[in-house]
Amino acid sequence: MADRIVKLLNDLIETSKNGEKGFTAAAGDTKTPELQQAFQSRARDCASGAAELQTVVSQLGGKPEDSGSVAGAVHRGWANLKAAVTGRSDVAILEECERGEDVAKAAYADALKEELPAEVRTVVERQYQGVVRNHDQIRDLRNRYRATS
Repeated sequence: MADRIVKLLNDLIETSKNGEKGFTAAAGDTKTPELQQAFQSRARDCASGAAELQTVVSQLGGKPEDSGSVAGAVHRGWANLKAAVTGRSDVAILEECERGEDVAKAAYADALKEELPAEVRTVVERQYQGVVRNHDQIRDLRNRYRATS
């Protein structure tokens, strides 16, 4: 059971690391200060979520994942971010970020379908709520920028 939970948490760590990379790339690609700030904040949220999960994995006696993967980045939609947004609009960047957050939401929702020890479930549920907030903030920004473009 512990091995299965460690693998599940390591998958979430990878998802968080990929999100951190994606939001960092998005912050570098936009010229809009409001979006730079939002993306940098989301990148920090992803980094702190990954760090918290790494601690939990260590406490369970597992070896925590310490980086995102190319496969995970492709799955999350971040790998194409740089190519997709170069010279493109803030709306396009926000759309790409929202797609990445959709994948993260699904990963956390799937994790919560599993049988988890109470203390692990508490962490995953709290982080899932953060992912939902991130997604909704990005969606709202996208809608606002779409309306003004």
